[in-house]
Amino acid sequence: MSESKAKLDGAVIAEEDDGIRLDRWFKRHREGTPHALLARWARSGQLTLDGRKADVSDRIATGQKLVMPTPPVETAARPARKGRPLTDADIELATGMLIHRDASAIVLNKLPGLATQGGTKTEQHVDGLLDALKYEAPVRPKLVHRLDKDTSGALLIARTPRAAAYFAKSFSNRSAKKTYWAIIVGVPDIQQGEIDLPLAKQPGSGGEKMHVHDSGLASKTRYRVIERAGNSAAWVELQPLTGRTHQLRVHMAAIGHPIVGDGKYGGKGAFLTGTISRKMHLHSRRLRIDHPDGGAIDISAEVPEHFAASLDALGFDLLLGEVGIDPAEKGPPPKSALKAQAKAHSKQIRKARRGERRGRTADSKPTDFVGKAKPKAKPGKPGKPAPGKPTGRKPSVRKHPARLPKAS
Repeated sequence: MSESKAKLDGAVIAEEDDGIRLDRWFKRHREGTPHALLARWARSGQLTLDGRKADVSDRIATGQKLVMPTPPVETAARPARKGRPLTDADIELATGMLIHRDASAIVLNKLPGLATQGGTKTEQHVDGLLDALKYEAPVRPKLVHRLDKDTSGALLIARTPRAAAYFAKSFSNRSAKKTYWAIIVGVPDIQQGEIDLPLAKQPGSGGEKMHVHDSGLASKTRYRVIERAGNSAAWVELQPLTGRTHQLRVHMAAIGHPIVGDGKYGGKGAFLTGTISRKMHLHSRRLRIDHPDGGAIDISAEVPEHFAASLDALGFDLLLGEVGIDPAEKGPPPKSALKAQAKAHSKQIRKARRGERRGRTADSKPTDFVGKAKPKAKPGKPGKPAPGKPTGRKPSVRKHPARLPKAS
């Protein structure tokens, strides 16, 4: 055995790694291997999948055979960093939010005030609780999208790397459908419509705040007023057609109707008097997304306690919220269907033209009046034959060569 072969290592891609990038596989199974070293192996052809040269960005599939050089000693895998040990209270919190679980996905009804991911001075968050939701799965669950800290409702989590890649693609291509409920200050003049305002990071906010700006990214939100409480407040359904940071909050504030409790974008005017809670009234009510194993997930999350109390205090009827949620939108027709439609349309045009050609024969009506009665000829002037009537004389070929009758 040659020295070069002796230094090679190999692995077979397991099912839980199906669909992930090759560099991600190394982070999981060869954690100490630097990315620069991986790139050098790929450029030199020392990294192969099923005998073919591989790139670090390639997506891998179950059963593929990966061959790579054995990493040097100094790049041997380091032990994974351990998070804060979960307490009984943490486990109870995580499992208490669970509203759906299958082999590939988990859906939580996230509580308001709980961050999705960690950050400065944020010790408790959904990502830090995911070890409590591993159950019998071989790998730790993974977040595939996020909700703002103060936004409650349906939050999807993938249980396998394959599912994570599938769900991430669904969110990026906008095939996943999200429906939110919100209570807003005031009532829009138009009961149902679409807000189309570009959004950009607001200067001086450190990227923590967004605003409407012509140079921003295209952002669209569909809204519908479910019910109104006089002129003081309204309960609305919101559907983000794009996924910009704080999109729903900025759009509603921009049209003069901030979400109740959203002081960040609505200022003092975002709070109602009386018994209405000062917490954010924005809730991810329903999530619809295709499932990697077939079918779809279509699940609704109950509103949190403060939101339900506000609905009740304002006299809103919960049943009205379900009426306007539209059915899942169908995707664009397949190319085969579009081709069939075009073919049928062309056939109709050809048939119509054949009818026109038949209409040009000597015994047919003029083509300008196909399918219509021929208009009556106007009477001619006294002493002159009426237009269209024969005069009894044959046309002169020499004088009127262009008036020769067409051969039938």
